[in-house]
Amino acid sequence: MALSRRAPSTRSGERVAGWLFVAPVVIVLGLFMLLPILMALWVSLTRWNGQGSPFTGDVPFAGAGNYTRLFTDEGLTRQDFMTSIRNNAYYVFFVVPIQTVLALGLAVIVNKRKAFFRSAFYFPSVTSSVAISVVFLFMFANGGAINAILSVFGISGPQWFSDPRGVIHLFLDSIGLVDVNAPPSALADHGVLGLSWWDWTSGPSVAMCAIISLVVWTTSGTFMLMYLAALQNVPVQLEEAGMIDGASRWQRFRYITLPALRPTTFLVVTLGLIGTWQVFDQIYVMSQGNPAKTTLTPAFLSYRTAFRDFDYGTGAAISFVLFLIIVVLTLFQRWLTRERG
Repeated sequence: MALSRRAPSTRSGERVAGWLFVAPVVIVLGLFMLLPILMALWVSLTRWNGQGSPFTGDVPFAGAGNYTRLFTDEGLTRQDFMTSIRNNAYYVFFVVPIQTVLALGLAVIVNKRKAFFRSAFYFPSVTSSVAISVVFLFMFANGGAINAILSVFGISGPQWFSDPRGVIHLFLDSIGLVDVNAPPSALADHGVLGLSWWDWTSGPSVAMCAIISLVVWTTSGTFMLMYLAALQNVPVQLEEAGMIDGASRWQRFRYITLPALRPTTFLVVTLGLIGTWQVFDQIYVMSQGNPAKTTLTPAFLSYRTAFRDFDYGTGAAISFVLFLIIVVLTLFQRWLTRERG
């Protein structure tokens, strides 16, 4: 009887002790994460211009007006937002697959080699993104190193941060299918959400391609380390069993190594999706959304709308829409890569 009475009191004491241990973290997260998020959510429902406190009765209440301006209202706000979504969608489409495949390839290459190569491939990931962006800005200048290398092969390099045309349009124009100066009326005169079909199908601009190459180069090293750790945890017995069964190196990699790397691939793709939809510093340093808004992204648009145009309500609304996009894509990616059968 004494033991049965003592057990509940012991468990309750452990609960109290547990809450006491986690209380500092809960308080810090609540004050510096949850509370600012709730405050920003309120700002997204107002027309606050940055003057005074947004929590007084003098601030006009907009309700869902800031959100409807992004999707339904005709005007520059929706056009800029949809342009940023288009640009970021192309950015994600190219960056996430390339950096994932490159990281996996680098991990396979350096798996059984000296630590020097691992450090060399990882070095760009620990270098300041602002510093690397400035270096790439000089490299992709009209008279920079990239155009100088292209000129050796007889190729006239583009004006990287001056040409607003998309690479898909440039390719179609180069093979004579369309004229970028006179687009088909079926595409130019019709569209959705404030942009014509011609704008939606432009592809990333050459400036965005330069930023894509920068980001892939700087992020692949981090994901390489994740794949490298996963590769070193693949049981050797599985590889040996495959060799005994006569499987080739490619067959062992496809049917043994890749399935074992599924959790790491999910992590890499998820982090890649989150990071690419939040791209800001490279845009801020290299292009400021130019040329002709072809490198404008939702994160940079949110900053520009709030802190340059002093429309804090719309800027906060853009950030919450961006948050929902990231959550939905992450859930979809998790469903897509789930175990089947």
